[in-house]
Amino acid sequence: MYSFSTRVRYSEVDSELNLSFPAIINYFQDCSIFHSEDLGIGIDFLKKEQRVWLLNSWQIEVLRFPRCGEQLQVNTWPYDFKSMFGFRNFTLTDETGKPLVIANSVWIFADTTSGRPVKPDPAYAARYPMDPPYPMEYAPRKIDIPKESIPLSPIEVNISHLDSNNHVNNGQYVTLASALLPDTGYTSLRVEYKKSAQLGDILYPHLSRTGNLCTVVLTDKDNAPYAIAEFKK
Repeated sequence: MYSFSTRVRYSEVDSELNLSFPAIINYFQDCSIFHSEDLGIGIDFLKKEQRVWLLNSWQIEVLRFPRCGEQLQVNTWPYDFKSMFGFRNFTLTDETGKPLVIANSVWIFADTTSGRPVKPDPAYAARYPMDPPYPMEYAPRKIDIPKESIPLSPIEVNISHLDSNNHVNNGQYVTLASALLPDTGYTSLRVEYKKSAQLGDILYPHLSRTGNLCTVVLTDKDNAPYAIAEFKK
């Protein structure tokens, strides 16, 4: 397990002083990057190898939202590699080690020259120490798109949305989707990433709400999805 300690900042909370979903994803993303960097197989290493890990899906379950000022530990560990897929768990724990947020993620290893998925070299994968998967109820990585939805105002991708791959960062999709929610109180989030948006692309949001479920689909002009975010109470 790889961990780092942090404290919930005022800039990371919502109107109720709870840590927001985008901030949770940022913690988890930072933790996985720190892990790879400390193993010597981080961003610069992958760039030289013309390889990249692309996030395919999130499943995040909030047991209790961390509060502003609270001391936290962010934890991550890989638990499996299958073909071009990597599987990684995350947790946010309080000062006593009690889990507050638990998560699963699925990643795809890709060739940056062709953009196609490839199997990681076994010697590379072996550098990640494995731990058992977290005992949680695992949801499918694919999310069903609702048949009916409400179209919302288009969003143009600007430079602040981009990461070091010059694609919209996975957390930015969640930030954009969260801003479109009609209410609060969601404690579960699933995200499926379908394709990468780049600078100047237009995202077309579609909102669907059924009972305790709210789904935001961000598509291109032809309704092909970039990302699907499913929030549940």
